[in-house]
Amino acid sequence: MDLKDIISISGKSGLFSVVGKSKNNVIVESITDKKRFPIFNSNKISALSDISVYTYEEEVLLSDIYRKIYKSNDGKATISHQEDILKLRKKLEELVPNYDKEQVYNSDIKKLFQWYNILHETKKLKLKEKVEDKEKKEPKKKISKIELKTKTKSTKQNTKVTTNQVPKKTQRTQRKSG
Repeated sequence: MDLKDIISISGKSGLFSVVGKSKNNVIVESITDKKRFPIFNSNKISALSDISVYTYEEEVLLSDIYRKIYKSNDGKATISHQEDILKLRKKLEELVPNYDKEQVYNSDIKKLFQWYNILHETKKLKLKEKVEDKEKKEPKKKISKIELKTKTKSTKQNTKVTTNQVPKKTQRTQRKSG
C-alpha cells in the first residue's frame, strides 16, 4: 500500500492529501470533497505512512494492515467503523492476532476501519507489487557478450569531460577603511 502524502489532522475528520508547501504552512486537500485549505505549525499532523499498531512483539505498519484487509475482502470495503466495538476488535484480531489490547484504544480501532473505507471509496488503495513478485512475472533477458561489449563502449564514449566546463573563481579586492 502506498500511503505517501496522505495525512490525518487532529481535530478534523477525514483524510487529506498534501498539495503544496510554503514557508509557514502546508496546503492540504480533503480526499472526499476536494476542498483545499492551509494547515499551520500549530496543527498536529500524522502521516498515514508513519502510523503503526502496537503488538506484543513489534509494531505493524498501517499499510501492512490495510494490505491484509484488502486481500481478505477481495478489494472491497470492510466493516463500518460505526459497528459495535466488540465486532471491530474481533475483526482486528483476525488481521493482527497479537495486537496489544491495552495500548490500542477503541478510538484507534474505529479510525483504522474508517480510514480504510475512506481510502476505498476514493480509490486511493493501490497494492504495490513487491520487487520479488515483478521478477517472478518478468523473466530476465539474457544479454549476449556482443551486446554487453557494445553497451560498455557507448557509455565510455559519453563520459568525456573537458576542462573548459569548470567555472573560474573571481577574486575580490578589499578596500581599506579609514
